[in-house]
Amino acid sequence: MDFSFLNNDLESWAIAVAVLLGATLAMHWLRRLALHKMQTLSRRTETMADDLVAKMLRKTYLLIMLTVSAYLASLALDLTDKQRLVVSRVAIAALILQLAIWGDTLLRAWRDYAYVSDTPRKASRTILCFLMRLALWVIAFLMVLDNFGFNITTLVASLGIGGIAVALAVQNILGDLFASLSIMLDKPFEIGDFIIVGDVLGSVEHIGLKTTRLRGLGGEQVIFANSDLLKSRIHNHKRMETRRVAFVLRVAYGASDRQLARIPVLIREVVDAESMAAFERAHFFNYGEWSLNFEVVYHFQSPDYIAHMDTQQAILLEIYRRFEREGIRFAHPLSIVRMAEGQELPAPQAVGAAGSAFRH
Repeated sequence: MDFSFLNNDLESWAIAVAVLLGATLAMHWLRRLALHKMQTLSRRTETMADDLVAKMLRKTYLLIMLTVSAYLASLALDLTDKQRLVVSRVAIAALILQLAIWGDTLLRAWRDYAYVSDTPRKASRTILCFLMRLALWVIAFLMVLDNFGFNITTLVASLGIGGIAVALAVQNILGDLFASLSIMLDKPFEIGDFIIVGDVLGSVEHIGLKTTRLRGLGGEQVIFANSDLLKSRIHNHKRMETRRVAFVLRVAYGASDRQLARIPVLIREVVDAESMAAFERAHFFNYGEWSLNFEVVYHFQSPDYIAHMDTQQAILLEIYRRFEREGIRFAHPLSIVRMAEGQELPAPQAVGAAGSAFRH
């Protein structure tokens, strides 16, 4: 007796079942082989890529493999257009679901890695991961609905209008939230950095979803809204690799030309003696009202402010000692008044009141 089911004989069904079992076993075997290779590789390397692939393979489900195998098996059967459409739509929906599961696995692995490697920013990473996972599953859901023939245009329009209404209602909160995400991704500063924002100086203590907190020089805590912070000009001193130092030495009038020519050489010797200082220049650059002015520039090869001040102090002290040995005098503000012959000096209290020194 001939056997027939859904217009297909026993031989066709036997071939379809063989394809179903063979394809499922082949995909299951390939999954296990790839998973074994990735696990072996992950034990020998420190990169995240092989670990992520291994996690994705563990989230490949047998039911989805059976669904795809069923579609391949249906190719061996004589089905109506409606039946073939249903089988293909179910298979496509299964593939979309598997892709969404893999994407969700990647996002959660990235979030878990953030807890270990970037603890200060884990709150921002958590909310970013949540938003990305929400967007992923919404897109997957809409694709599945569209695959089964539903008209999603109205649904998408409704979601868009609702999203705009919610965004307008909480725009200040969302502004700070997205500013936090911007800080996390762009990293203009990190926990522990010393920054200057306007007239506020301090070290970054906390970067939250809505606010960033600085510890000011006076010990007070300064709190900025993240959106306001990103609108400001930020000076990050932690990332300063070198520090340019410039100062002026004022030498008293009366120094000889030999002493003036000796000063730049003397300053170079003093700066070069410091291991962290790189001499740039020292020049006699102008005649002041009461001094001969030398401009000195060097670069300190570290962002450490305390080390910079220690080096500058050592340089200035050594310049003072060398000037003492060379007989070079530093200038100080001085007014010289020449009296006409026969004119008397003013009374002492007048001199004190005027605040000037008089010399004949």
